[in-house]
Order: sequence, then C-alpha cells, then structure tokens
Amino acid sequence: PNPVLTTLRYFRNEYLEHIRDNQCRATVCKSLIEYRVIKEKCTGCQSCVRVCPTGAITGPRSEPHNLDPSKCIKCRSCYEICRYDAIAGDAIVIRTAERKS
Repeated sequence: PNPVLTTLRYFRNEYLEHIRDNQCRATVCKSLIEYRVIKEKCTGCQSCVRVCPTGAITGPRSEPHNLDPSKCIKCRSCYEICRYDAIAGDAIVIRTAERKS
C-alpha cells in the first residue's frame, strides 16, 4: 500500500480544500490560519496570556483580551488552553494575482 495514494483515497476532499480553496478545516496549516479572540466569549481569565510565547495576547484581567497577529507565531497554545472557546482559528483568504495580458 502506498501511503500517499491511501490518504488521497480517504481524505480527497481535504486535499482539494487545501489546493483549490486555500482552506484547512483542521486549523493546523499555519500559513492558512489566523487566530483571533472572540470578544463575546473571552472572560479575561488570562490563561492564554500566560501560555503565549511571544506576548501576542494582551489585556487586563476580567476583560476581553486582544491578539496581535503580527506577533502571533500560530503555535496554537492559546487555542488549546482556552476553556471558553474564545480563540478562533480562521481561514486566511488568499487572493491569487491576475496576470496582465
């Protein structure tokens, strides 16, 4: 059995989403994901602030936090530790440049 052909057989739709739609439904492909704080769900518990290795997440205790995408290395630490599901991994919209004729 060929592992590449086997994964294509069982995960064809996910491969197509990556190639055709530039989308990763599992939110693990760093180049296709951007993380953000969902203000309505964030309780300001600071769990994400403590685990962020780059200091990309800031905010006072008991208030919704902010995430600076320019500092975020997309390590998923905040996403995994948040027990309130207040961190979202959103697909980045990738636009293809049109060629000039």
